[in-house]
Amino acid sequence: MKELVEIMAKALVEHPEEVTVTETEENGETVIQLKVAPSDMGKVIGKQGRIAKAIRSVVKAAASKEEKKVSVEIE
Repeated sequence: MKELVEIMAKALVEHPEEVTVTETEENGETVIQLKVAPSDMGKVIGKQGRIAKAIRSVVKAAASKEEKKVSVEIE
């Protein structure tokens, strides 16, 4: 899942070298934290959060295939 989020984020931003993705386990749920450069934050979130929702939907679909709970946090 971490690699999936990283690939999608790097494709969207102008500074892919500043993209960092961390993965942690909390209460049986995998939490993926995505950090990008402040100037790229708008590109990752999108208008009205549409791109962020799309990223979460793709990750959720991939996680359901493996029967896992995954959430994505954008910081």
